[in-house]
Amino acid sequence: MIELEGVPELVDPVMVAAFEGWNDAGDAASTAVAHLDREWKGEVFAALDAEDYYDFQVNRPTVWLDGGVRKITWPTTRLSVVRVGGDKPRDLVLVRGIEPSMRWRSFCNELLGFAHELGVELVVILGALLGDTPHTRPVPVSGVTSDPDLARTMNLEETRYEGPTGIVGILQEACTHAGVPAVSLWAAVPHYVSQPPNPKATLALLNRLEDLIDLRIPLGELAEDARAWQLGVDQLAAEDSEVAEYVQSLEEARDTAELPEASGEAIAREFERYLRRRDGGPAGPGHATDGGDAGPFLRDTSSDRTRPPKPQLPQEPKAKPDPPANEPSEDEPPADDQGDDRGDDQN
Repeated sequence: MIELEGVPELVDPVMVAAFEGWNDAGDAASTAVAHLDREWKGEVFAALDAEDYYDFQVNRPTVWLDGGVRKITWPTTRLSVVRVGGDKPRDLVLVRGIEPSMRWRSFCNELLGFAHELGVELVVILGALLGDTPHTRPVPVSGVTSDPDLARTMNLEETRYEGPTGIVGILQEACTHAGVPAVSLWAAVPHYVSQPPNPKATLALLNRLEDLIDLRIPLGELAEDARAWQLGVDQLAAEDSEVAEYVQSLEEARDTAELPEASGEAIAREFERYLRRRDGGPAGPGHATDGGDAGPFLRDTSSDRTRPPKPQLPQEPKAKPDPPANEPSEDEPPADDQGDDRGDDQN
């Protein structure tokens, strides 16, 4: 660990982490942590030594000019702190980086060492996976934990996942074994429009995080970006009858599956969010009351694509029939849903 500054004194700290790579479909999770860091003006106080955890042929350093002087930025993971005031002040420790190439156990131990030193009370790890979910519906976000008591007290699912895992799953298990309460929040990204950015999924993760830690998060322009994203995808999908038909089939499956749950807990959660925002002042521009249904985009200026890729209609279900793939309840994405796509993003 390279300490850039002294370790700060924190108030009721929560660690929020996200990692680029296999666990970050559409860059939704890493963008969520970047948003928190930007909106609350995070101060970086530590960084992991890149030599210990990264293969530079996989995650290459970048060269840039600073006043005519060439400098190098190495791929790594950085820790920053944001201080949230108000009636209930609470500090956040933000962990943002790239999924390490090697020595995952040592990587997690270093992060846990800082969590212990800073007095972190809860670790929340954000992730995003590809799934059979339509872009026109609220983004499904599942909250899972390995701790049965935490699952009961925080109304989360106790994970039953078995299979290949990424750094999100490894860090959560490391927290559990170290006695540190840990939760993973997973957003499902439509597999037929998986290229980043996906502001609608990012917004959904932030709204779920807001509910989890009882903290109002400034959303800036994210709600408007999410509406623009959906509008763009709507327009592009309408140009291709095959894609439009496929999206309609996903909508019907989603609506049928959620019909019995259209009231009760979901409505209560949205009402609580409304009350929290009302008590904290008017929502106003930049604050959404529904992170999932942010409205109708495909703002992917870095890509030369002009339309979403045609979906490869599966001959067999992409995930186990129970639960459906568009409602992830596990703590890890299926390897065949995400591994190849994210691997391409890394290179």
